[in-house]
Amino acid sequence: MCRHEIKQCPRCKSDFECKVNSVLKCQCADISLTEEQRNVIAEQYSDCLCADCLQYFSREQDKLDVLSIK
Repeated sequence: MCRHEIKQCPRCKSDFECKVNSVLKCQCADISLTEEQRNVIAEQYSDCLCADCLQYFSREQDKLDVLSIK
């Protein structure tokens, strides 16, 4: 049986369940990030982030995209 890992988010320090062996069921599977966003995260953190922090990065880029259109 595959066991999932409880990790601590390196950004916000909250605990979350990482399902690296079942990535399609993982908390991060439904979060869309651009290649640029993934690169920024990889430059700053060496491990998985929780879904809330991934959503933060996704929303922040959306705000920048809206500002650049105006």
